[in-house]
Amino acid sequence: MGAEVVVCGLGPAGRALAHRCVVRGMAVTAIDPAPERPWVATYGAWADELPEWLPAGAVAASVTRPAAWAETRHALDRAYAVLDSEGLRSGLVISGARVVAERVVRVERNAVTLASGAVVTGERVIDARGLARSPARAEQTAYGIVLRAADAEALFMDWRADNGANPLAPRSFLYAIPLGDGEFLFEETCLAGRPALGSDELRNRLLHRLSSRGIEFDANTRVERVRFPVEGGKPGRGRFGAAGGFTHPATGYSVAAALSAADAVAAGQSVWPASARAVHALRAAGLRALLALPPADVPQFFEAFFELPAERQRAYLSGRSDLTGTVAAMGGLFRRLPPRLRARIAATTLGIHVGSPATGPSAMME
Repeated sequence: MGAEVVVCGLGPAGRALAHRCVVRGMAVTAIDPAPERPWVATYGAWADELPEWLPAGAVAASVTRPAAWAETRHALDRAYAVLDSEGLRSGLVISGARVVAERVVRVERNAVTLASGAVVTGERVIDARGLARSPARAEQTAYGIVLRAADAEALFMDWRADNGANPLAPRSFLYAIPLGDGEFLFEETCLAGRPALGSDELRNRLLHRLSSRGIEFDANTRVERVRFPVEGGKPGRGRFGAAGGFTHPATGYSVAAALSAADAVAAGQSVWPASARAVHALRAAGLRALLALPPADVPQFFEAFFELPAERQRAYLSGRSDLTGTVAAMGGLFRRLPPRLRARIAATTLGIHVGSPATGPSAMME
């Protein structure tokens, strides 16, 4: 047998797992076609989700109480952290691992076949390569620009209708977070759609929104484009990160959940007890319901969510194995909605077809 652990993929989830295995003194083989490529995406996380071992320099900025706008403004009673992508990548040291710069073409329980035909074996093989795009999978898309705006308000989610979109069109929201050193990322986001809104449409909406708020920008600003599936991961011992079902379908977040679970997975523990699998199924049902909402009703849905007590919001957004809290949050949200939305959500949550919104894909909750 070869290595103790073979990790396929060196994105945030795979590198975190390889790092924690190396820290434990394990023999690790990490495989990625471009293991030193920089991470260009901006990763956000709730501060209380991040593990204590997170390397110094991994957090670029933090916000004590970010705001959320649905039909009204809500101050979220929970600290939010923006990760420094390069600080995180370089801090997840894997110098003790054997790194193979090749593409994986087949993953089995104790062996990995590479594009070259070589086979790498290990006592455990864990696939952390993320999820491939597919028309069958709902995706999150976003278009963002980075501006100097030290006094801007941090916005976890802003559904206000000042982005120039047709009121009957699929909804998108503004995500605005500090990056440190006076920089802010302003990002127009389609939370989930099948298909999701395209980059050109999101760009037009973002520029219209910023102009309507008197926020100045020019053609030389740094641009960030986002597109990834929010469904399709399968929980199991042989998969980790997005591939292993760690993406929250109602937010698109997965990095903090993977960082938090990396030590347990490295130790060979199961991170998918029955309660976590039940929460995973409930979140998938919630995604079905959100995708079925008519665009005009999306802000009302989130108004009800942000009216929930902070502990209920936290349970739904972060309680990966908190079945009691997740059920309570979903129940509390359901009771706050008007009867016509309750009927639609009840039907789609149970998998009963009620027809797609006439205007196309809907936006959802990160």
